[in-house]
Amino acid sequence: MGMKHFNPTTPSLRNMTVSTFDEITKKTPEKSLLATKKKNAGRNSYGRITVRHQGGGNRQKYRIVDFKRKKDDMTATVIGIEYDPNRSANIALIEYEDGERAYILAPIGLTDGNKVVSGEKADIKPGNCMKIENIPVGTMIHNIELNPGQGGKLVRAAGQEAQLMAKEGKYAHVRLPSGEMRLVMARCRATIGTIGNSDHENVKVGKAGNSALGKVGQAVSNFGSKMGGKDYTSGGIGSNLKMMGDYLQASSMSKSGNAGNQRSSRLSRFGSGMMNAGKESMAQAMSNVMPSRSMYRRRYRGRDD
Repeated sequence: MGMKHFNPTTPSLRNMTVSTFDEITKKTPEKSLLATKKKNAGRNSYGRITVRHQGGGNRQKYRIVDFKRKKDDMTATVIGIEYDPNRSANIALIEYEDGERAYILAPIGLTDGNKVVSGEKADIKPGNCMKIENIPVGTMIHNIELNPGQGGKLVRAAGQEAQLMAKEGKYAHVRLPSGEMRLVMARCRATIGTIGNSDHENVKVGKAGNSALGKVGQAVSNFGSKMGGKDYTSGGIGSNLKMMGDYLQASSMSKSGNAGNQRSSRLSRFGSGMMNAGKESMAQAMSNVMPSRSMYRRRYRGRDD
């Protein structure tokens, strides 16, 4: 898969890269293998928003992918390689000899017209699926089952691969992409090859707006300065002012004079007042902690009443 770069006409385009989708050979999905995705938009079973800033986006259909590969000793022909919005890997549409169609994860090297098969008699080539006990040691595999007949659960992301390291009794040693050595039952199935779309990790969105494309009100607009301490997890501006005041107060303890210490103490009290204000107005919080006009005259204009 190739990568497309842009001329740096804007700051976001300077490091932005997108996929050229060279592996994609079929644009329209198979209607019989589509399912509707239910969107909750951050709402619970009562319809109340419990997670904010969710919802919107492009309308998507779920592609039903065959992770089990149960049709043994029946050859299937690859019709096309498709894009799947629900996963980072591409998917391949295959058609069996009896006319049934299915989606599988597209490994590197699988193209239109190739033949894939499942079962003990399958050859060791990309796209074929069989039990781990029938796979030679050292082979790169993906879509690995954790329990026999459950369907592939491990190594399903773009560009990922696992390596069969050893076989010992009814278990096999598999090295996962993370480097972890894991024992998997030898009766579990796995697919030969490395998953395609390996350049997916090199895609750079350029700016945050590209990852939130089509979402209504998805922009990062709620900073700490917009909320009080009770309404925002990071504490809001009140928390920031309190921390600043505490720091200034601690740093001024070793210095001569009380002016710096008093100013930092007022700043700290002002931040604490804003944190505790909650839904109260900022003016009321300021009136509770800021010095009066007469106190300002005495301290800063040298007037001693």
